[in-house]
Amino acid sequence: MILVFGSINVDVLVPVAVLPQPGETVLGGDYALLPGGKGANQALAARRSGAAVKLAGAVGTDSFATVALQTLRRDGVDLSLVRRVDRPTGCAAIMVGADGENLIAVASGANREATAAGVPDKVLGPQTIVICQMEVPAAQNWALIRRARAAGARTLLNLAPAAPIDPAVVALIDVLIANRGEAAALGANPAIFARRLRQALVVTNGAAGSTAFLADGRRIDTPALAIEPIDTTGAGDTFVGVLAAGLDRRLGLDAALRQASAAAGLACLKRGAQSAMPDRAAIEAAVSRLPG
Repeated sequence: MILVFGSINVDVLVPVAVLPQPGETVLGGDYALLPGGKGANQALAARRSGAAVKLAGAVGTDSFATVALQTLRRDGVDLSLVRRVDRPTGCAAIMVGADGENLIAVASGANREATAAGVPDKVLGPQTIVICQMEVPAAQNWALIRRARAAGARTLLNLAPAAPIDPAVVALIDVLIANRGEAAALGANPAIFARRLRQALVVTNGAAGSTAFLADGRRIDTPALAIEPIDTTGAGDTFVGVLAAGLDRRLGLDAALRQASAAAGLACLKRGAQSAMPDRAAIEAAVSRLPG
């Protein structure tokens, strides 16, 4: 079982020809209101890949909460640990350029009220993989990772957006996932930093694929799917969720990484984050198209 502790947002998606520079206004096409947030996205990606998933976090009592939760509820993500609080549901303003690249600003809102105390001990244990990311208060992530590790659960941290990690928590993390820029914020050579983790540091690099630096000094290079991207929003979250789902099925890290890489590529072929996430059958078919 996968327990995702993280953010739940509504994405306001605006397609533009070219992403604006600071101080510049650009005109875009029709906007769309779509469910998003790294926690919600990763939960849905894992669920579509076949895992049993619980999501813990917070939303407001506003109409955006309905939009934020509708796809998760429809796809069977367990929302019993999602709290309603007296703050607006989180919202992300996303501009997507014609080349598929994006520019994102997030208003955290209710995500600031996500608490590790809202996750009961009974859902933590050796059969659970806990996923955290950095769109909720960092102190709550560290508290949950400590409890999860003490209970024998495996822990995955997606270092997005980049922020410092409590040094006392690093050794409790099984797998740390970061893109190239986020990994640079660690302030250490990835291969050296990986030795402080329980299993691996996975560094993603878009069309160049990913590299897993293992705690034992080995590395795994995984290629990306050859595609023409339409929208990269949510691709990183798809990678994380599908990686966790693979590990939950007891795949080896190398096989789980190939599943995650194929799924992330497929997620770039449609607009939006959750609306573009593939199911397990599509992922399995795409894995065979990866080089190597």
